[in-house]
Amino acid sequence: MADSLVLGISTDFLTAWNFWIGVGILAGIYGIFTLGLQLNVGFTGVLNFGQAGFMAIGAYSAVILVVDVGLPFFLALPISMVITMIVGLLIGLPAVRLRSDYLAIATIAFSEVIRISVQNLRGLTGGNQGTINLELANNRFFSETWTSISSWMSENLFDPIGLTGNEYINLPLLVVIWAFLAILAFFLAKLVRTPWGRVLRAVREDEDAARALGKNALWYKLQSLAIAAALGGVAGWFLVLAQGSVSQEAFEPIFTFTGYAVLVLGGLASFPGVLFGSFIFWAVYEGLRALELPLTSDKDAALRFVLVGLVLILLMAFRPQGVMGKKEEMVLGD
Repeated sequence: MADSLVLGISTDFLTAWNFWIGVGILAGIYGIFTLGLQLNVGFTGVLNFGQAGFMAIGAYSAVILVVDVGLPFFLALPISMVITMIVGLLIGLPAVRLRSDYLAIATIAFSEVIRISVQNLRGLTGGNQGTINLELANNRFFSETWTSISSWMSENLFDPIGLTGNEYINLPLLVVIWAFLAILAFFLAKLVRTPWGRVLRAVREDEDAARALGKNALWYKLQSLAIAAALGGVAGWFLVLAQGSVSQEAFEPIFTFTGYAVLVLGGLASFPGVLFGSFIFWAVYEGLRALELPLTSDKDAALRFVLVGLVLILLMAFRPQGVMGKKEEMVLGD
Protein backbone atom coordinates (compact mmCIF):
# COMPACT_ATOMS: atom_id res chain seq x y z
CA MET A 1 0.00 0.00 0.00
CA ALA A 2 2.72 2.45 1.00
CA ASP A 3 4.61 1.97 -2.23
CA SER A 4 1.50 2.85 -4.23
CA LEU A 5 1.25 6.18 -2.43
CA VAL A 6 4.86 7.32 -2.80
CA LEU A 7 5.33 9.46 -5.88
CA GLY A 8 8.16 9.27 -8.39
CA ILE A 9 10.12 6.25 -7.09
CA SER A 10 13.51 6.03 -8.78
CA THR A 11 15.79 3.02 -9.18
CA ASP A 12 18.60 4.78 -7.36
CA PHE A 13 16.22 5.99 -4.67
CA LEU A 14 18.89 7.10 -2.21
CA THR A 15 19.96 9.85 -4.62
CA ALA A 16 16.56 10.54 -6.18
CA TRP A 17 15.09 13.72 -4.74
CA ASN A 18 11.72 12.96 -6.24
CA PHE A 19 11.55 9.74 -4.24
CA TRP A 20 12.27 11.48 -0.95
CA ILE A 21 9.90 14.31 -1.80
CA GLY A 22 7.26 11.62 -2.35
CA VAL A 23 8.10 10.08 1.03
CA GLY A 24 7.74 13.52 2.61
CA ILE A 25 4.33 13.97 0.97
CA LEU A 26 3.21 10.62 2.33
CA ALA A 27 4.56 11.48 5.79
CA GLY A 28 2.69 14.82 5.75
CA ILE A 29 -0.58 13.13 4.74
CA TYR A 30 -0.14 10.60 7.54
CA GLY A 31 0.64 13.46 9.92
CA ILE A 32 -2.66 15.23 9.15
CA PHE A 33 -4.42 11.88 9.39
CA THR A 34 -2.84 11.19 12.81
CA LEU A 35 -3.69 14.62 14.24
CA GLY A 36 -7.29 13.40 14.47
CA LEU A 37 -6.20 10.20 16.22
CA GLN A 38 -4.16 12.29 18.65
CA LEU A 39 -7.20 14.39 19.54
CA ASN A 40 -9.31 11.26 20.02
CA VAL A 41 -6.88 8.94 21.78
CA GLY A 42 -4.38 11.28 23.36
CA PHE A 43 -6.80 13.90 24.72
CA THR A 44 -10.30 12.37 24.84
CA GLY A 45 -9.67 8.69 25.47
CA VAL A 46 -11.72 7.66 22.42
CA LEU A 47 -10.28 4.63 20.63
CA ASN A 48 -11.10 5.57 17.07
CA PHE A 49 -10.08 2.77 14.70
CA GLY A 50 -12.18 4.12 11.85
CA GLN A 51 -10.08 7.09 10.75
CA ALA A 52 -9.38 5.45 7.38
CA GLY A 53 -13.13 5.44 6.75
CA PHE A 54 -13.34 9.19 7.33
CA MET A 55 -10.36 9.66 5.03
CA ALA A 56 -12.14 7.67 2.33
CA ILE A 57 -15.27 9.80 2.69
CA GLY A 58 -13.21 12.99 2.37
CA ALA A 59 -11.33 11.70 -0.68
CA TYR A 60 -14.33 10.35 -2.57
CA SER A 61 -16.57 13.29 -1.72
CA ALA A 62 -13.89 15.63 -3.11
CA VAL A 63 -13.69 13.57 -6.29
CA ILE A 64 -17.46 13.50 -6.77
CA LEU A 65 -17.83 17.22 -6.05
CA VAL A 66 -15.16 18.11 -8.60
CA VAL A 67 -15.76 15.59 -11.38
CA ASP A 68 -19.52 15.01 -11.18
CA VAL A 69 -20.79 18.27 -9.68
CA GLY A 70 -18.19 20.49 -11.33
CA LEU A 71 -17.02 22.47 -8.29
CA PRO A 72 -13.49 23.94 -8.17
CA PHE A 73 -11.13 21.57 -6.38
CA PHE A 74 -10.31 23.98 -3.55
CA LEU A 75 -14.00 24.68 -2.92
CA ALA A 76 -14.51 20.93 -2.56
CA LEU A 77 -12.18 20.87 0.47
CA PRO A 78 -14.42 22.67 3.03
CA ILE A 79 -17.51 20.88 1.71
CA SER A 80 -15.85 17.46 2.04
CA MET A 81 -14.76 18.40 5.58
CA VAL A 82 -18.35 19.24 6.50
CA ILE A 83 -19.53 15.94 5.03
CA THR A 84 -16.99 13.94 7.04
CA MET A 85 -17.89 15.85 10.22
CA ILE A 86 -21.57 15.05 9.74
CA VAL A 87 -20.75 11.38 9.19
CA GLY A 88 -18.52 11.46 12.27
CA LEU A 89 -21.39 12.79 14.38
CA LEU A 90 -23.82 10.21 12.99
CA ILE A 91 -21.41 7.36 13.66
CA GLY A 92 -20.44 8.76 17.03
CA LEU A 93 -23.98 9.07 18.40
CA PRO A 94 -24.29 5.30 19.01
CA ALA A 95 -20.57 4.44 19.08
CA VAL A 96 -19.20 6.78 21.79
CA ARG A 97 -21.69 5.37 24.29
CA LEU A 98 -19.77 2.09 24.15
CA ARG A 99 -16.85 1.05 26.32
CA SER A 100 -13.46 1.72 24.75
CA ASP A 101 -12.86 -1.81 23.41
CA TYR A 102 -16.33 -2.04 21.89
CA LEU A 103 -15.92 1.46 20.50
CA ALA A 104 -12.75 0.33 18.73
CA ILE A 105 -14.60 -2.61 17.19
CA ALA A 106 -17.50 -0.41 16.10
CA THR A 107 -15.29 2.19 14.43
CA ILE A 108 -13.16 -0.33 12.55
CA ALA A 109 -16.37 -1.99 11.37
CA PHE A 110 -17.58 1.40 10.13
CA SER A 111 -14.31 1.90 8.26
CA GLU A 112 -14.65 -1.47 6.55
CA VAL A 113 -18.28 -0.76 5.63
CA ILE A 114 -17.17 2.45 3.91
CA ARG A 115 -14.30 0.72 2.08
CA ILE A 116 -16.41 -2.19 0.87
CA SER A 117 -19.20 0.18 -0.13
CA VAL A 118 -16.93 2.29 -2.34
CA GLN A 119 -15.52 -0.93 -3.75
CA ASN A 120 -18.97 -2.02 -4.91
CA LEU A 121 -20.44 1.33 -5.98
CA ARG A 122 -18.75 1.06 -9.38
CA GLY A 123 -20.86 3.68 -11.11
CA LEU A 124 -20.05 6.30 -8.48
CA THR A 125 -16.54 5.43 -7.29
CA GLY A 126 -15.01 3.26 -10.01
CA GLY A 127 -15.03 0.16 -7.79
CA ASN A 128 -11.80 -1.84 -7.61
CA GLN A 129 -10.38 0.04 -10.56
CA GLY A 130 -10.75 3.34 -8.75
CA THR A 131 -10.97 6.76 -10.28
CA ILE A 132 -7.90 6.53 -12.47
CA ASN A 133 -6.46 9.69 -14.08
CA LEU A 134 -9.50 11.79 -13.33
CA GLU A 135 -9.96 14.46 -15.98
CA LEU A 136 -6.21 15.04 -16.12
CA ALA A 137 -6.24 15.76 -19.83
CA ASN A 138 -8.17 19.03 -19.53
CA ASN A 139 -6.78 19.89 -16.09
CA ARG A 140 -10.26 20.13 -14.60
CA PHE A 141 -9.45 17.84 -11.71
CA PHE A 142 -6.36 19.55 -10.39
CA SER A 143 -7.86 22.93 -11.25
CA GLU A 144 -6.12 25.97 -12.62
CA THR A 145 -5.79 27.32 -9.08
CA TRP A 146 -3.41 24.56 -7.94
CA THR A 147 -1.46 24.71 -11.20
CA SER A 148 -0.99 28.46 -10.72
CA ILE A 149 0.08 28.06 -7.09
CA SER A 150 2.52 25.28 -7.95
CA SER A 151 4.02 27.25 -10.85
CA TRP A 152 4.38 30.40 -8.74
CA MET A 153 6.14 28.51 -5.94
CA SER A 154 8.50 26.84 -8.39
CA GLU A 155 9.41 30.06 -10.19
CA ASN A 156 9.76 32.29 -7.13
CA LEU A 157 10.92 29.97 -4.38
CA PHE A 158 12.69 26.96 -5.86
CA ASP A 159 14.07 27.97 -9.25
CA PRO A 160 16.26 30.77 -7.78
CA ILE A 161 18.06 28.27 -5.53
CA GLY A 162 18.47 25.63 -8.23
CA LEU A 163 15.65 23.24 -7.27
CA THR A 164 14.43 22.79 -10.82
CA GLY A 165 13.67 19.86 -13.08
CA ASN A 166 11.50 16.77 -12.92
CA GLU A 167 13.17 15.52 -9.74
CA TYR A 168 11.62 18.47 -7.86
CA ILE A 169 8.25 18.55 -9.59
CA ASN A 170 6.36 17.56 -6.42
CA LEU A 171 8.21 19.98 -4.15
CA PRO A 172 5.39 22.60 -4.08
CA LEU A 173 2.91 19.95 -2.95
CA LEU A 174 5.31 18.83 -0.21
CA VAL A 175 5.61 22.38 1.10
CA VAL A 176 1.85 22.97 1.03
CA ILE A 177 1.06 19.70 2.84
CA TRP A 178 3.60 20.30 5.60
CA ALA A 179 2.47 23.91 5.95
CA PHE A 180 -1.09 22.65 6.44
CA LEU A 181 0.17 20.05 8.92
CA ALA A 182 2.12 22.61 10.95
CA ILE A 183 -0.76 25.11 11.01
CA LEU A 184 -3.32 22.46 12.00
CA ALA A 185 -1.02 21.12 14.73
CA PHE A 186 -0.43 24.65 16.06
CA PHE A 187 -4.14 25.48 16.31
CA LEU A 188 -5.01 22.12 17.83
CA ALA A 189 -2.26 22.58 20.42
CA LYS A 190 -3.76 25.96 21.30
CA LEU A 191 -7.29 24.53 21.32
CA VAL A 192 -6.53 21.77 23.84
CA ARG A 193 -5.12 24.39 26.24
CA THR A 194 -8.52 26.09 26.45
CA PRO A 195 -11.23 25.11 28.96
CA TRP A 196 -12.69 22.92 26.20
CA GLY A 197 -9.46 20.97 26.01
CA ARG A 198 -9.29 20.60 29.77
CA VAL A 199 -12.75 19.03 29.70
CA LEU A 200 -11.50 16.55 27.09
CA ARG A 201 -8.71 15.54 29.45
CA ALA A 202 -11.19 15.21 32.31
CA VAL A 203 -13.37 12.93 30.18
CA ARG A 204 -10.31 10.87 29.28
CA GLU A 205 -9.14 10.47 32.85
CA ASP A 206 -12.48 9.95 34.61
CA GLU A 207 -15.69 10.29 32.63
CA ASP A 208 -17.91 9.77 35.67
CA ALA A 209 -16.17 12.58 37.55
CA ALA A 210 -16.57 14.88 34.55
CA ARG A 211 -20.30 14.11 34.47
CA ALA A 212 -20.56 14.72 38.19
CA LEU A 213 -19.19 18.21 37.54
CA GLY A 214 -22.00 18.87 35.07
CA LYS A 215 -20.09 18.22 31.84
CA ASN A 216 -21.85 16.45 28.99
CA ALA A 217 -19.21 13.81 28.28
CA LEU A 218 -21.10 12.41 25.30
CA TRP A 219 -21.22 15.79 23.57
CA TYR A 220 -17.50 16.40 24.10
CA LYS A 221 -16.66 12.96 22.71
CA LEU A 222 -18.81 13.69 19.66
CA GLN A 223 -17.04 17.00 19.11
CA SER A 224 -13.65 15.29 19.32
CA LEU A 225 -14.72 12.59 16.86
CA ALA A 226 -16.20 15.13 14.44
CA ILE A 227 -12.99 17.20 14.39
CA ALA A 228 -10.93 14.04 13.88
CA ALA A 229 -13.23 13.07 11.01
CA ALA A 230 -12.71 16.47 9.39
CA LEU A 231 -8.93 16.04 9.68
CA GLY A 232 -9.26 12.63 8.07
CA GLY A 233 -11.17 14.30 5.24
CA VAL A 234 -8.35 16.83 4.76
CA ALA A 235 -5.83 13.98 4.58
CA GLY A 236 -8.01 12.24 1.98
CA TRP A 237 -8.23 15.46 -0.02
CA PHE A 238 -4.43 15.76 -0.10
CA LEU A 239 -4.11 12.09 -0.99
CA VAL A 240 -6.24 12.65 -4.08
CA LEU A 241 -4.26 15.77 -4.96
CA ALA A 242 -0.99 13.82 -4.63
CA GLN A 243 -2.05 10.75 -6.58
CA GLY A 244 -4.44 12.19 -9.14
CA SER A 245 -6.69 9.23 -8.46
CA VAL A 246 -8.30 7.43 -5.57
CA SER A 247 -8.93 3.72 -4.98
CA GLN A 248 -10.39 1.72 -2.12
CA GLU A 249 -7.04 -0.04 -1.61
CA ALA A 250 -5.70 3.15 -0.03
CA PHE A 251 -8.19 2.90 2.86
CA GLU A 252 -7.58 -0.56 4.23
CA PRO A 253 -7.37 -0.92 8.05
CA ILE A 254 -3.55 -0.88 7.91
CA PHE A 255 -3.79 2.84 7.14
CA THR A 256 -5.31 3.50 10.57
CA PHE A 257 -2.93 1.09 12.29
CA THR A 258 0.07 2.84 10.75
CA GLY A 259 -1.37 6.09 12.06
CA TYR A 260 -1.36 4.55 15.54
CA ALA A 261 2.28 3.54 15.03
CA VAL A 262 3.08 7.17 14.26
CA LEU A 263 1.09 8.19 17.35
CA VAL A 264 2.98 5.78 19.61
CA LEU A 265 6.32 6.83 18.18
CA GLY A 266 5.71 10.56 18.59
CA GLY A 267 3.95 10.33 21.95
CA LEU A 268 0.41 10.61 23.25
CA ALA A 269 -1.10 14.07 23.86
CA SER A 270 1.66 15.79 21.89
CA PHE A 271 0.82 17.41 18.57
CA PRO A 272 4.49 18.20 17.84
CA GLY A 273 5.03 14.49 18.47
CA VAL A 274 2.74 13.73 15.53
CA LEU A 275 4.97 15.74 13.18
CA PHE A 276 8.09 14.13 14.60
CA GLY A 277 6.63 10.62 14.62
CA SER A 278 5.38 10.82 11.05
CA PHE A 279 8.70 12.14 9.77
CA ILE A 280 10.79 9.54 11.63
CA PHE A 281 8.50 6.61 10.83
CA TRP A 282 8.55 7.16 7.08
CA ALA A 283 12.21 8.16 6.95
CA VAL A 284 13.17 4.93 8.74
CA TYR A 285 10.75 2.71 6.85
CA GLU A 286 11.71 3.99 3.41
CA GLY A 287 15.36 4.36 4.38
CA LEU A 288 15.50 0.62 5.08
CA ARG A 289 15.27 0.15 1.32
CA ALA A 290 19.01 0.83 1.36
CA LEU A 291 19.56 -2.59 2.91
CA GLU A 292 20.74 -4.96 0.21
CA LEU A 293 18.98 -8.18 1.09
CA PRO A 294 18.86 -11.41 -0.95
CA LEU A 295 15.07 -11.44 -0.83
CA THR A 296 12.20 -10.93 -3.21
CA SER A 297 10.49 -7.55 -3.20
CA ASP A 298 7.53 -8.88 -1.18
CA LYS A 299 9.76 -10.41 1.47
CA ASP A 300 11.93 -7.31 1.57
CA ALA A 301 8.87 -5.14 2.25
CA ALA A 302 7.74 -7.57 4.95
CA LEU A 303 11.15 -7.48 6.60
CA ARG A 304 11.09 -3.70 6.65
CA PHE A 305 7.76 -3.83 8.50
CA VAL A 306 9.30 -6.33 10.95
CA LEU A 307 12.23 -4.01 11.64
CA VAL A 308 9.93 -1.01 12.14
CA GLY A 309 7.78 -3.15 14.44
CA LEU A 310 10.86 -4.12 16.43
CA VAL A 311 11.74 -0.45 16.88
CA LEU A 312 8.21 0.24 18.14
CA ILE A 313 8.34 -2.73 20.55
CA LEU A 314 11.60 -1.48 22.02
CA LEU A 315 10.15 2.02 22.28
CA MET A 316 7.09 0.72 24.14
CA ALA A 317 9.34 -1.25 26.48
CA PHE A 318 11.76 1.55 27.36
CA ARG A 319 9.76 4.72 26.67
CA PRO A 320 6.04 3.84 26.50
CA GLN A 321 5.00 7.50 26.41
CA GLY A 322 6.73 7.97 23.07
CA VAL A 323 9.60 10.25 22.13
CA MET A 324 7.78 13.52 22.89
CA GLY A 325 4.98 12.26 25.16
CA LYS A 326 4.55 12.43 28.92
CA LYS A 327 3.72 9.53 31.24
CA GLU A 328 1.06 11.53 33.05
CA GLU A 329 -0.87 11.79 29.76
CA MET A 330 -1.05 8.02 29.31
CA VAL A 331 -4.59 7.57 30.57
CA LEU A 332 -7.50 6.07 28.68
CA GLY A 333 -11.03 6.07 29.97
CA ASP A 334 -13.18 2.94 30.18
